[in-house]
Amino acid sequence: MLPSFVKFAHALDGPEKGSGLHEDALLRVLQGETPAWVHLDGNDPRAGDWIAKHLDYLDPQAIEALLDVNTRPRVTVLGNGMMVILRSVNINEGEDPEDMISVRMWVDARRIVTISRKPTRVIDRMDAAMRSGEGIGSAGAFLVRVIEEITGHIAEFQKDLDLKAEDLEERVVAESGNSLGREVVDLRLQVIAARRFLIPQRAALEAISKAQLGFIDQTTRREIEEEHLKMTRVVEDMEELREQATVLREELSSHLSDRLNRNMFMLSILSAIFLPLGFLTGLFGVNVGGMPGVGDSSAFLWLCLAMGLIFLLQLVILWRMQWIGGGHRPQ
Repeated sequence: MLPSFVKFAHALDGPEKGSGLHEDALLRVLQGETPAWVHLDGNDPRAGDWIAKHLDYLDPQAIEALLDVNTRPRVTVLGNGMMVILRSVNINEGEDPEDMISVRMWVDARRIVTISRKPTRVIDRMDAAMRSGEGIGSAGAFLVRVIEEITGHIAEFQKDLDLKAEDLEERVVAESGNSLGREVVDLRLQVIAARRFLIPQRAALEAISKAQLGFIDQTTRREIEEEHLKMTRVVEDMEELREQATVLREELSSHLSDRLNRNMFMLSILSAIFLPLGFLTGLFGVNVGGMPGVGDSSAFLWLCLAMGLIFLLQLVILWRMQWIGGGHRPQ
């Protein structure tokens, strides 16, 4: 039986290829010449003790990086192997995809040790590929497959953001929906959070492609270079998405400002029309002696006619000034 913190263990070659290893077989192949892979749960504190006991031949810096809680994408060549830390899209239920999961790997010609603190689809698919007997027989092939999976998921995530940005752009232009401001902000935050990891990840893939290690042959190098180019394109698309989100925010602010200006303009017109009428009604409402028309039963009618005439005169003046009638638009 494997300890509970050992999630997957496979031999990449030999008679035990294609089946999960038990603990004795795992320790044997990790110490031998057969290339093998083991994946550990980084949340279990026993994982560190297990590595220190059974993988003591690893560089201390590699062990420290494998167990580190806070990581960023990077590559460090140590002797005949390399410490690789990459980020994969988070597809766990209830979590944000841009909150990417760290996948830590020690890779040399004979052993691969991976650790993650959360479940990740990349590792699950690698386990499924091993069980199905797919052609992953070397450390270089394993590394290429992991990078391809990670880059592919990131590219899908970027496409989803791109579609979301296009939908928001159409809705902002049509000025439909009152929640657009929140959605634009959410898009910007997603792009910013993703770029935090993707830029160093692009540099990490470049470093892997240039590493001079025995298990990275020319075919492996070309495939990793291709994934580096894909990641470069994703990063460039993220840069464009960030600029697009900024433009959408500015356009949305412009729409809201125009709407506010129109409302204030209408209020100003109404105030201009009713200000003199309110003055007259207030003046003739003063209850003091000497008010004209107090004893005339038709005075109220004449006052209403005079106010109606003033109202019409104001409309004519505002129309001639092009404030009403479609000739004026607030700026």
